[in-house]
Amino acid sequence: MTDATARPSRRTSLRVLVYSDDPNTRRQVVSALGKRPHPDLPDLEYVEVATGPVVIQHLDAGEIDLAILDGEASPVGGMGIAKQLKDEIDPCPPVLVLTGRADDAWLANWSRAEAAVPHPIDPIRLGEAVVALLRTRISS
Repeated sequence: MTDATARPSRRTSLRVLVYSDDPNTRRQVVSALGKRPHPDLPDLEYVEVATGPVVIQHLDAGEIDLAILDGEASPVGGMGIAKQLKDEIDPCPPVLVLTGRADDAWLANWSRAEAAVPHPIDPIRLGEAVVALLRTRISS
């Protein structure tokens, strides 16, 4: 492996897109995760987005390591966006969907999201899911 193709051993930050039409939901996610949810991971840099088309723009650009999408967002829900991302972007970063309730996890599965966390946001549950997805992302 040459220096030009060597993968960096440690990234300086990971970009996490947080989509919701509700600024309070976006703040809750960012606050729950903080700057560094686990010592083995680089710092997180957040990209907060309020509309579906902007989510697509950011992921099309290839600049996002994890997308957290609010399944209860309006007018475009996070599950529909997750399905579109998985169908149209290759490779697509991992997607976590915030569901309206725990019983909606099957809908997140339909959308091909890698994880689902229900509202109200539980910081521990969200953190565990995000850490697992980001570890997979940086190890691949």
